Amino acid sequence: MTEQIPELFGSLVFDDRVMKERLSAEVYNSLKKTIDENVRLDDDVADAVAQEMKKWAIEKGATHFTHWFQPLTGVTAEKHDSFIEPSGDGGVIMEFSGKELIKGEPDASSFPSGGLRATFEARGYTAWDPTSYAFIKDNTLCIPTAFCSYSGEALDKKTPLLRSMQAINRQAKRILKLFGTEVKYVRTSVGPEQEYFLIDKEVFEKRRDLVYTGRTLFGAMPPKGQEMDDHYFGVIKPRVKEYMEDLNEELWKLGILAKTEHNEVAPAQHELAPIYSTTNVATDSNQLTMEIMQKVARRHGMICLLHEKPFAGVNGSGKHNNWSMATDTGVNLFSPGETPYENAQFLLFLCAVIQAVDDYQDLLRLSVATAGNDLRLGGDEAPPAIISVFLGDELTAILDAIKDDKPYEGKEKVQMKLGVHSLPRFSRDTTDRNRTSPFAFTGNKFEFRSLGSSNSIACSNIMLNAAVAESLRQYADELEKAEDFETELHELIKRVIKKHERILFNGNGYGEEWVKEATEVRGLSNLKTTADAMPHLLDQKNMDMLMAHKIFTAAEIYSRCDIMLENYCKTVNIEALTMVDMVRKNYLPAIERYLHRLADTTSLMKSVNSEVKCNYEISTMTKLSELTDLIFDTTLCLEDKIKQIKVFESFIARAAFIRDELIPCMDQLRKYVDEAEMLTSQRDWPFPSYGQILFSVY
Repeated sequence: MTEQIPELFGSLVFDDRVMKERLSAEVYNSLKKTIDENVRLDDDVADAVAQEMKKWAIEKGATHFTHWFQPLTGVTAEKHDSFIEPSGDGGVIMEFSGKELIKGEPDASSFPSGGLRATFEARGYTAWDPTSYAFIKDNTLCIPTAFCSYSGEALDKKTPLLRSMQAINRQAKRILKLFGTEVKYVRTSVGPEQEYFLIDKEVFEKRRDLVYTGRTLFGAMPPKGQEMDDHYFGVIKPRVKEYMEDLNEELWKLGILAKTEHNEVAPAQHELAPIYSTTNVATDSNQLTMEIMQKVARRHGMICLLHEKPFAGVNGSGKHNNWSMATDTGVNLFSPGETPYENAQFLLFLCAVIQAVDDYQDLLRLSVATAGNDLRLGGDEAPPAIISVFLGDELTAILDAIKDDKPYEGKEKVQMKLGVHSLPRFSRDTTDRNRTSPFAFTGNKFEFRSLGSSNSIACSNIMLNAAVAESLRQYADELEKAEDFETELHELIKRVIKKHERILFNGNGYGEEWVKEATEVRGLSNLKTTADAMPHLLDQKNMDMLMAHKIFTAAEIYSRCDIMLENYCKTVNIEALTMVDMVRKNYLPAIERYLHRLADTTSLMKSVNSEVKCNYEISTMTKLSELTDLIFDTTLCLEDKIKQIKVFESFIARAAFIRDELIPCMDQLRKYVDEAEMLTSQRDWPFPSYGQILFSVY
């Protein structure tokens, strides 16, 4: 198998190797110019590419093609068309034109639009993204595309992502030119680490909450959870290992650079990490990865859970967005070099990120806001909702020296001595890893750790690219007018550090003292929930910046705010309805059955011997009877609050009501049901327990 990996890798992708081999030099060079320099694609070139793409796809067994896009539903969409066209003699021929490659016309009326269009305005367009390679999935040629309405508004996540990449490229090139460097382009790249849970399919199908919502809405903790820290990096169990091997093979065929796999902290939790790729390609790849993870899991009799918090009481799943910037010549703009304090270009780009995170901390927070991620952020397992930047001791000391106009006394590399002669010595890194930081510098990149495991990485990278582009724009505007570039550059860096040092924090993000310091002393925002965060998308400063860089129009911003809040409201509403359904149809009847058996047992025992105390039976019946009343009353309260949601006309008001009224009621109902589970026999309990689920694949 190992020898076959180079041949297997990318075998289902119409990538650069295939294009170079199959296209004429003229067509290939023209297409590469479109990809690398963002120039318009010639129609003749598109026709030539389409013909070779069709031939290649048919050779690989494809019978259909689809414009594969990412609507605002959080998942991907595809409409399949066959290559078959009627011929004049009553037969068929296999056709695929440049026009079909470049543009598709799916019905746009049933996708979320946030009021951008009425239902009867059905026409939508998909437009080929030539910078992301076409691939074959399930005998279908998938062409990555952008998706827009008849009137040109973006109805997807790809279009604004490409706009944000264009914006940061434009501003970064201005900065590099000031340093005497001319490049074709600057691109951001991403490597998104993906956490997930694997559970047995049969157990999953017995839990209605998992089936409907992707998470358990009820469930008492088993005697053993993650307390022993024995699952993290532990030996991968055979069934999971087989899954991972199969998953790797499927991803490698699609050119997805799956590199690292290991057990995560919680039982049944694992992680997959890819190698970096250009941001829009990485976004496409991550969407594909999530789809294939779930598909392969079912093949192995398991279910892959991507919900951020499928199980209360153990760690949830996130997605670390490792983000960097590089030129077409391969220069990483966040590489500090051996002497970062002398690397002015690096320091300026570093400052651009620091300023961007400080100025637009609310945009970064709302870019990861979902109902599922609200359950994860802020716990001792994920970064807090407060956005801050971790730089490590060396970079912090360098910035402090610049700010205070003092010479930097560099730290010497420390040799690690482990006390055993046969073990190698090595230099200690100048920064530690701070797992509690939401936004950390990790050597030559930034790691945005707040994303939820089911999130598309597009939203976070749109906001990050746009915010950094704005910092770079301000710097370029100022420095392009400089009479003494070096002096004004130094003053600019010093000024930025002083103004934005409040966002820098190297300490423990989990501590209560940090929450107090961040909000009360530093004035940082603490947007704990989606209902708190999402309305800030409409803040004037945020709208002005996003529109100035042509990331969104005003209408697109308003629509996205509505769509994200509507998704939040619908998600929690479905969870609440599921809770009511499970309580009325399963939990209350189950507790009643157990109470009936206890009562029968008590009566029988008393009839045999009236002196028998029946302490267990009577005390259990008393407590369960009390809990039954509490469960019933809370269910009635929850049903009433579900009805009240519809009273509010705006999604902002609905989301606030859900945050303040509905979710606390749901939490209370869960508390009572989980307490009842601990008192009811396993024989009578209607659903598999946490222990049965979390340890089902062992």
